[in-house]
Amino acid sequence: MRKTPLAVLIAGLMIIVAPPAWAATVDLQLILAADVSISVDNDEFRLQRDGYAAAITNPAVLEAIRRGPNHAIAVTFIEWSGAAAQQVVVDWMVIRDGEVAKVFADALRAAPRSFAGATAIGAGIDFAMKQFPRSGVDSPRRVIDVSGDGDNNSGDDHTNGTGDTSVTHQERSGRCGAGRQPRVGRLVRSLCL
Repeated sequence: MRKTPLAVLIAGLMIIVAPPAWAATVDLQLILAADVSISVDNDEFRLQRDGYAAAITNPAVLEAIRRGPNHAIAVTFIEWSGAAAQQVVVDWMVIRDGEVAKVFADALRAAPRSFAGATAIGAGIDFAMKQFPRSGVDSPRRVIDVSGDGDNNSGDDHTNGTGDTSVTHQERSGRCGAGRQPRVGRLVRSLCL
């Protein structure tokens, strides 16, 4: 098959614009897993995307990355909805500086919404777990940051995932009333693996 000059140019730009996760060891492998089910309206969707993009380019975040022993993290962004609706939106990138963080943020802001269906939290976490072997890096810490605003209404009701997903420690961010159990779908939660 003959490559056209346009195809070669596009392939070259892809390498420059979205470098692969090539570092041998990073401080953290981070999966940002965002709920884009029907309960997330367009304003909330935009708020999620813009918030993640602003956070990854925030000078304080970049300084924290630089202070780590390996001076880098690997990050990917996925969206999830129903039991069979998960997608990588921005693939793994190693972030060491503001330049690559901006590439990640710009790709995140530009990508279209993946889904708007049911809410399958467990399936989203299972999909996220399958992304770690694809990172191309090693790290002492792996985190799945899950954001969502609805209760599980599709697939198995396993908020920690199903199948081979094994969560060894959980950190929850969010508030709930005194004496009440939080509704997982209403929290932002990080699964530290």
